[in-house]
Amino acid sequence: MSETRVDGHAVATPHQDLHSERGALRGEHPGRSRNPVIKVADLAWLEFEKPDLDRAEVFARDFGFAVAARTARELWLRGTFSGSPCMVIRAGRTSRFTGPAFRAAERADLDRLAAATGTDVRDADVPGGGKKVHLLDPSGFPVRVVHCAAELPALPEQPPLILNFGTAHRRTNATQRPPREPSRIQRLGHVVLETRVFARTLDWYLDTLGMIVSDFLFLDGQRERGPTMAFIRCDQGGRAVDHHTLAMHLGPGTGYVHSAYQVTDLDAIAAGGEYLGERGYRRSWGIGRHVQGSQLFDYWRDPDHFTLEHFADGDVFARDAEPGWAPMSASGLAQWGPPVTRDFFGANPSPAKLREVLTALRGDNELDPARLLGLMKAMTS
Repeated sequence: MSETRVDGHAVATPHQDLHSERGALRGEHPGRSRNPVIKVADLAWLEFEKPDLDRAEVFARDFGFAVAARTARELWLRGTFSGSPCMVIRAGRTSRFTGPAFRAAERADLDRLAAATGTDVRDADVPGGGKKVHLLDPSGFPVRVVHCAAELPALPEQPPLILNFGTAHRRTNATQRPPREPSRIQRLGHVVLETRVFARTLDWYLDTLGMIVSDFLFLDGQRERGPTMAFIRCDQGGRAVDHHTLAMHLGPGTGYVHSAYQVTDLDAIAAGGEYLGERGYRRSWGIGRHVQGSQLFDYWRDPDHFTLEHFADGDVFARDAEPGWAPMSASGLAQWGPPVTRDFFGANPSPAKLREVLTALRGDNELDPARLLGLMKAMTS
């Protein structure tokens, strides 16, 4: 296992502390593919449909996005960093998530991917132009891999506060007054998806897009049946990247759970939360610090009930950090902060949720009564 260094000093490797109790046992999933088709460089943007683009834009600006482009049918949102947009919302009859777009490292990767999957390379409808390959993962979920012809220029940043620590006084004769304003989004960090066919879908992302696992979670007493959640990052060799760009977990549903957007620091999260609260939005969970990924976080529901996360100070791993393994539990989601809420889990019973569970239990998938009971136990432990 690799050694981690901070400011030149050796510290515990990623999975020797609270991050994870231990690594893989003999014969368990290696967390990466031996010969992937391509290796995507990052998550490019997320795609949604909503019936009211004006309402979507109001929330987006309050949450901290900037608008990259707007037409009668499309709303493209971005962060302050240069690169691609974070999100596109298209006009539709109902509110729904229509899939992630991943960024190809090179234009030639699209040709290689299209040849391997029996698809073709098409024009990408993105500001500045580009190309894309459209795929379906084993859950039946649309996935785009894109290569953009142009990058959006950087926007002004929300500067981090200058902090005093102990006797190290970097700020003198000056006060701290973070403005109560939107938490200015810097970039898209990750998306979390739910699937009934976890193992097949996980292997597809590793084999097809060349992603690698940072952490596995398993159900208490069911480790021998394999993991039920994975935090997955892009593989850029020796370059350290986000602990997870994609996370997936087994469940009765298929689709979007939440997405996360980086901001400057803890004060940006907190002051931005005050700004959102004053405008009638309700925090779903937070503020706290995660275990897997270590991010400072808070979660909010938009007017269409989608969950979005502000985060700061996340872990970054290079290729040689191997997967950690830990039990799945609600209390294990955060190192500190308020208890996880039912709203965050979407655990409030409803006829639609009960139908979803019954459909999953009757279908040809990886969810069975033991798995379902294990997931329910994990949500309350």
